[in-house]
Amino acid sequence: MIKVGIVGITGFAGLELLKILLKHRFIQVEYISSRSENGKNLTDIYPQFSNIFDTKIEEIDTEKIKSLDVVFLALPHTISMEIAKNLYGSVRIIDLSADFRLSSVDVYEKWYNKKHTAADLLKKAVYGLPELNKEKIAKSNLIANPGCYATSIILPLSPILDYIDKKSIIADSASGVSGAGRGVKSNLQFCEVNENFKAYSVAKHRHTPEVEEVLSSISDGVKITFSPHLLPLQRGILSTVYAKLNKSIEKDEVFDICKRFYKNEFFVRIKKELPSLNSVRGSNFCDIGIEIDEENNRLIMVSAIDNLIKGASGQAVQNMNIMFNLNEEEGLELLSYYP
Repeated sequence: MIKVGIVGITGFAGLELLKILLKHRFIQVEYISSRSENGKNLTDIYPQFSNIFDTKIEEIDTEKIKSLDVVFLALPHTISMEIAKNLYGSVRIIDLSADFRLSSVDVYEKWYNKKHTAADLLKKAVYGLPELNKEKIAKSNLIANPGCYATSIILPLSPILDYIDKKSIIADSASGVSGAGRGVKSNLQFCEVNENFKAYSVAKHRHTPEVEEVLSSISDGVKITFSPHLLPLQRGILSTVYAKLNKSIEKDEVFDICKRFYKNEFFVRIKKELPSLNSVRGSNFCDIGIEIDEENNRLIMVSAIDNLIKGASGQAVQNMNIMFNLNEEEGLELLSYYP
């Protein structure tokens, strides 16, 4: 059995990780910890685990973590890097924060307004999007789990970069409230979110450089205008991505290109119809639909993911499976919630 730990168990990502890992046939969750709730029983915070996982939340103890095979860091950015630099080389790390997603210290510090204190690990980290980086993930000791918005934008665009003007890309994405984490914030109170819909961080969201860097590694010179929106829902991301076509192409051709690109990728589904959140919420799938605006020579792609699963914890488990040479789907046979 693979010995697993979760640091940051009380956040939404940590909670989702545990739910998935408890169904996994080849792992044993041996350690859970939190920055703020240590000493409590997990069931004091999440009573749904009663009679299933009645376990005490421990302090963050790097020596205990080093005795594990792999640890998930489900922590805010800047916190993860401090722990990762004390663990690297002793245990395999899957980091769900943004601390190792960007290759440049300067870019990280510009977008996150924080000093990066583990710069030497940036070159050792592997960007953990399994559909693009499987071979590197398998050999890595430090995985940077992708951002949720970034996942929903990179996956539809990756197959078709040669067919579009790479500086014309616009992405409008809408996310459920859980994407902002479990912390108390005034703009996420019920009366602020319920029956409301709004844009935020327009043209300055931190996932922008992540998307540009990953896509530019496939085809140089990608630039994106990104506008995220907040949905009055608990979970899910729907992204609509627009780009000018640089050559004449039919919708069926784009469909075939994407199908071939992801032919061996179980968790990416290319659809004839446009996807909705109902088809992916609660699962590790990314559904992608395609349209072409012939009047304006523009490609339109729509993707749907669950931001807490394919956008975070499910993708992290997918990475773990690859790292330990397991079936990529192990523990992730999750059907979407419907209704």
